[in-house]
Amino acid sequence: MSTSSEVWLFDSREVTWEAPYIVGSTRVNALDVEATLEAAAELDRRVGIAGVLSYDEFLVPTAAAVAASLGLPGGGVEAVQACRDKNLTRRTFADAGVPQPGSYAVRTYEEAAERAASLGYPVVVKPRALGGSIGVTLVADAEELPAAYAATRGAELFALPTLEDGVLVESFADGPEVSIDSACFEGKVHPLFLARKEVGFAPHFEEVGHVVSARDPLLEDPALLEVLQAAHTALGLSTLVTHTEIKLTSQGPQVIEVNARLGGGLLPYIAGMATGIDCGAVAVALAKGTPPVVEGARELTARIDFLYPGTDLLLDALKVTEEGLPPEVREIMPLVEPGAALRLPPRGHVSSRYAAVITVADTPAACAAASRAAERHVEILGTPLTG
Repeated sequence: MSTSSEVWLFDSREVTWEAPYIVGSTRVNALDVEATLEAAAELDRRVGIAGVLSYDEFLVPTAAAVAASLGLPGGGVEAVQACRDKNLTRRTFADAGVPQPGSYAVRTYEEAAERAASLGYPVVVKPRALGGSIGVTLVADAEELPAAYAATRGAELFALPTLEDGVLVESFADGPEVSIDSACFEGKVHPLFLARKEVGFAPHFEEVGHVVSARDPLLEDPALLEVLQAAHTALGLSTLVTHTEIKLTSQGPQVIEVNARLGGGLLPYIAGMATGIDCGAVAVALAKGTPPVVEGARELTARIDFLYPGTDLLLDALKVTEEGLPPEVREIMPLVEPGAALRLPPRGHVSSRYAAVITVADTPAACAAASRAAERHVEILGTPLTG
């Protein structure tokens, strides 16, 4: 499998850091599907396009539309759109019998209260078509629902439209959550890696860390793999990389969502350290219609922990001391510059992370111990934010 391809970037911004990695670019608002289709057709006439992909959650429908218009491999326009629209995902899974939480799309608080009562508390309220756990809240009882519904209803991200029935009320799926990044080739799912997710800032679901083990026994769990394939089959996904989130409940695996892209939060990066699989190369190969090669050359565990301030903070300085770090610490990565306003969930989400600690070892326990030690090597100074 080729590990490199010439890349032409479509973006609404001028090229900056991307310049060394691409052969050209087109300025276009990729949320405008028609404009992007026209730009892609023109580029295909000039230089030829071998494949199309997007690493941006909100642009995967556009990428699918471009691939379809050019007769190139892809996830399928309707299938990818069903991934982006979580209510459509739920309806599709219900029709196919894929295990999932009970779910209703609502447009008013009164309707939300009625649906929550019918499901039984606790429930989860979440936006229908955002991402990054923004606006997702666990609601313990009816008294908590008004504030949670208002916050979810008002959640916004970038230039995405707000849907009239844009809030989902769902039954709470108990148990730990995992994500599986997969290569899906002509509908057949090939898992690349599994990550065990750590969340914080309850009652919200902020992703504060992930652990990837090359030989995680869940990768051979028949029930989990059956549900994973069933979810892709129900959606009609064809050829692409996917990121599927599943709760391991007391009743068995339940699918939370399927995303038509690789996982975020540097997951493919740490997965490569654990497994040796180049997930980016797999994504490119699939975009070009090449069968995936998913064998890894490593059998390690990699962990990423995101660091947050103890309170809302205007960052003045961030200092990393490398002397004395455990050998398992592969990297301490600053994520913000001085002057950044760090606001904890629910007012801020991933933007409140100030650093990431990446560890690699033989076992999850060794990674966890090294990560705890590494946190003492990161110091932040700042001014508390009160407004």
